[in-house]
Amino acid sequence: MTWVEVDGVSVEVPDGASLLDAVRATGAGLPTLCHDDRLRPVGSCRTCLVRAGGRTVAACVTPATPGLTVDTADEGVRNLRRDAVALIASALPPHALADDAPSELGDACRALGIPPGTATGAPTRGGDESHPYVHLDRDLCIACGRCVRMCSDVQGTFALTLTGRGADTVVAPGSGGTWAESDCVSCGGCVDTCPTGAITQSGPGQGITSRQAPADRVRTTCGYCGVGCALDVVVREDRVAAVLPARDGPVNRGHACVKGRFAYGYLGSAERLTEPLVRENGVLRPASWGEAVGRVADGLRAAVRDGGPDAVAAISSARATNEENYLVQKFLRTVIGTNNVDNCSRLCHAPSAAGLTASFGRAGGTDPFDDVETSDCLLVVGANPVEAHPVIGARLLQRALEGATLIVADPRTVGLARHADLHVRPRPGTNVALFHGLAHVLVAEGMTDPDFLRDRATGLDALAELLADYTPERVAAITGVPADDIRETARLYGRAERPAVLYGLGVTEHLHGTDGVRTLANLPILRGALGGTGRGFGISPLRGQNNVQGASDMGALPDLLPGYGRVTDPDARARAESVWGRPVPPVPGLRIPEMFAAAREGRLRALWIIGEDVCATDPDSRRVAEALDACPLVVVNELFLGETARHADVVLPVASWLEKDGTFVNFDRRFQRVRRAVTPPGTARSDFEVMHAVADALGADLGCPTPAAALAECGRVTPLFAGLSHERLDQEGAVPWPCRASDRPGEATLYAEEFATPDGRAHLSAAPYLPPGEEPDRDYPLVLVTGRRWAHYNSGSMTRRGGNLLLDANDRLDLNPEDAARFGVRDGTPVTVESRHGQARLVARVGTELAPGQVFCAFHFPDSGVNSLTSEHADTATSCPEYKVTAVRLRPTAPEP
Repeated sequence: MTWVEVDGVSVEVPDGASLLDAVRATGAGLPTLCHDDRLRPVGSCRTCLVRAGGRTVAACVTPATPGLTVDTADEGVRNLRRDAVALIASALPPHALADDAPSELGDACRALGIPPGTATGAPTRGGDESHPYVHLDRDLCIACGRCVRMCSDVQGTFALTLTGRGADTVVAPGSGGTWAESDCVSCGGCVDTCPTGAITQSGPGQGITSRQAPADRVRTTCGYCGVGCALDVVVREDRVAAVLPARDGPVNRGHACVKGRFAYGYLGSAERLTEPLVRENGVLRPASWGEAVGRVADGLRAAVRDGGPDAVAAISSARATNEENYLVQKFLRTVIGTNNVDNCSRLCHAPSAAGLTASFGRAGGTDPFDDVETSDCLLVVGANPVEAHPVIGARLLQRALEGATLIVADPRTVGLARHADLHVRPRPGTNVALFHGLAHVLVAEGMTDPDFLRDRATGLDALAELLADYTPERVAAITGVPADDIRETARLYGRAERPAVLYGLGVTEHLHGTDGVRTLANLPILRGALGGTGRGFGISPLRGQNNVQGASDMGALPDLLPGYGRVTDPDARARAESVWGRPVPPVPGLRIPEMFAAAREGRLRALWIIGEDVCATDPDSRRVAEALDACPLVVVNELFLGETARHADVVLPVASWLEKDGTFVNFDRRFQRVRRAVTPPGTARSDFEVMHAVADALGADLGCPTPAAALAECGRVTPLFAGLSHERLDQEGAVPWPCRASDRPGEATLYAEEFATPDGRAHLSAAPYLPPGEEPDRDYPLVLVTGRRWAHYNSGSMTRRGGNLLLDANDRLDLNPEDAARFGVRDGTPVTVESRHGQARLVARVGTELAPGQVFCAFHFPDSGVNSLTSEHADTATSCPEYKVTAVRLRPTAPEP
């Protein structure tokens, strides 16, 4: 720490702090028109001048050195600051300092006594209103460069530049053309940092930035991807005016993406469900809550009467809060008497939970993401975080730009792959072979940690015997990755001092996804790069949805109770039974695919689907629809009347993440608060309230009258969460699990003393490579990979109802020019894609992101039919669908007559 004196006051600041930090430590402030705490200081505007050590210096770029005396109140330096600000303001048109145009510049002028009439410039440069969320007024640009640096230094998109010379310098899209046509990914960082209002949010949120602290804001956690960004929701008359990234957000640190920042238009969509619907004579009609809940209760009673408790099942939701998921599984187990509860992690990261548990003992990443900033080698596998987890993608890119080695293993050249030191492109479905090839090199070239393997791991002998067959040359023949690239990848990872492994759905959504997770986990075990050794970041899954980690943590799984106690374990059941006062069934329930099969076979008589459009997102969607039609009672909790709701017998309108209270768990195991910002529309209720209403109608008492009470009760069921509470999270912001007591911190880094396996050791996996469930042949010569794109989220039910649709208006099929020529397809033309299971209609996008023989599309537009293409092949351990490998063929779509 360093002591300096500011205006006669001694203050202590961290080593490396600037004089600006020292001034702020006294409670004072300075104008800083070129400075943003999220950016490197440049000192170009000269508005933060102070006297220090007998010199006049810019406070933002001058280090605070021990014993330095700083004077901000000297009349001469005050006048210099005032003149600098006045000179900048004088070149702007009058509306720059209007009372209804709040900005940093306006605040600085008012603080320094600079009158509004100082702004006398003529408006001559015009604006750009092409973008649905971002508006540019060129006449207010002072060429401070903050927006450009935010785009490059924080977001990593490099979409903006300064053009012109001298007084004509102005911000512009770097690619030329309009803002909407540029490379901008709409993160809002430029809006948030602009000091003059030159770049603002369009609509009601215009002029609102995170620099301000409006009283009408609510702190919550984003309900889109699994990053867990802290957001401040500005509310005006019970409507969202703006959503701002929290400057003190533990994960996002004042940054956001297009979805969290802007995609809240769905809240006011005319398509929102506002009252319950019940099916009568084959048609859904409006009903009261009393009638709808009564219909659900009667249907559940009938299902249990005719088929027993196991004739009922529920699919809980990663979009729901922890407390709602906890209540759902408690309802199924204690009111109905079945373990038939599952959640959508079955479709994405169930192999992560199973694989990480088998390797280490717990169903979560090993280390906090913050440690990535101390890693010197990043191995990113089967993930495109730049689009699917933009805030994490931006932080990873910045770490790479700072010098960390970046290795990307992914079939597509997208996102981080464009910046990678080494990009390897395995054929879809060959992950296990690739990971064994890397492990072979680590072992053969002595890049392992013998002490760690001896003292803290097991399974090395069996693995070493297996690896003898996975030479780089053999692995190259399987994966298509050159043998030299396999060796180079292993050496970069193996010789790094603190390597990190992060992976996504490209590892899990395979026939052998759990084997993929386990064999990838072999790498940090071999290196001893986890377990609190200080020699690496370990391994972390990039979770897809906002609460996919928490839904499983809460026990919304057919074989696991809250905290991952097995339903087959008498001790785990006894703990739950002692809290719930009801017996817990000892036999695991049905997984989601098994639920659909049971419905088609007549064994499942009631299915409650909470917040999941399974007809749009689950594989082989035609068969899913058949299952729903065969089930006597289908209940759906939803925001909109999606495809699944159209098959329902009862549709219940529920609240979105901006309209409810509770908690989420993000991808690196942090519990964070979710707080209601606005009122749900019409008579819509939270899923928490709905569960209580149905339980009451069945004459059951679920307890837990509030979300806070539900989390507290969960902490009594499992020691992993015993130290967590709403009150604590309100005070601390984010707490990772395990957290065993209210007076103990959460364990951000796992396994510092021992692993959570029965023998306390990390377990190496010797699972052999096995081929995927589908492979291309003469009839279906292409391999289809499905995934996400940056502007949309999952089935698109929220992001397609707002401005994001203007940014990305339709689904596309990405393919290589060789394949386009082979099938007679031109860029931008309609194309029909056929698999052994169904067909979809998309628009072709020809490019070099994919290798010949591979095609890619997203699933954000259900009407295109993408998930009718995918198969019922699923991970052999967890039933996670094989979304990443489907054999297809394509042809140009004939024009409609």
